[in-house]
Amino acid sequence: MKIVALIPTRWGSTRFPGKALTPLLNKPMVAHVWEKTIAAKGIDDVIVATDDERIVRAVGEFGGHVEMTRADHDSGSDRIAEVAERIEADAIINVQGDEPLVRSSDLSRLAELMRDDPEVQVASLCHAIPAKEAANPNRVKVVRNALGDALYFSRSLIPHPRDEGHARYWQHAGVYAYRREALLAFPGLPVPSEERAEALEQLRFLAAGISIRLIETEPSGPGVDTPEDVETVEKLLGG
Repeated sequence: MKIVALIPTRWGSTRFPGKALTPLLNKPMVAHVWEKTIAAKGIDDVIVATDDERIVRAVGEFGGHVEMTRADHDSGSDRIAEVAERIEADAIINVQGDEPLVRSSDLSRLAELMRDDPEVQVASLCHAIPAKEAANPNRVKVVRNALGDALYFSRSLIPHPRDEGHARYWQHAGVYAYRREALLAFPGLPVPSEERAEALEQLRFLAAGISIRLIETEPSGPGVDTPEDVETVEKLLGG
């Protein structure tokens, strides 16, 4: 079984253009993500998927594998689906290019799950968060069934704490593993109203009847969404 990790990385971020090449401890951010990913066990190849020649050159300079994509994709999943069509892989792990604190061990666990359980079509990560943080709509919450499969993802507070002390909250971490067939099907799946309302593309899989298995882990630290995040992440990388 061949597992390939893809790192979707574009130049034109609305809030932070060019952030993939932002220096963190004297290396571009995408280099940190690539290093964490290539160190994971069970991953056979790591490819940066990008729409920009500047990122292509940077990846080449640190010896990474890179594939060019179209610039008109709506999401990172669409971008890696384009690459998945032209590579040989049984499963794909999607590692966001703005998550330099991603843990190699978490990626290893996703790869192991995909090798060991052929019934799992899509998998991801989650970790516990306190109620105060769960109230933040930027923290995507997930509720799961007894098998660990997602029942729903939301920016709202789920479950609703009707009786104090009973609710536990789990934040979704946006790292995915897919069977190749599930990923290639994604761009053609109907976009449900829930996805449009929440702006959460993973709801497309659930609406289509494709389960997402969640692995519990610990928080890995913040991603880089704005220039203000750079100093915080640099300190955590250097610590």
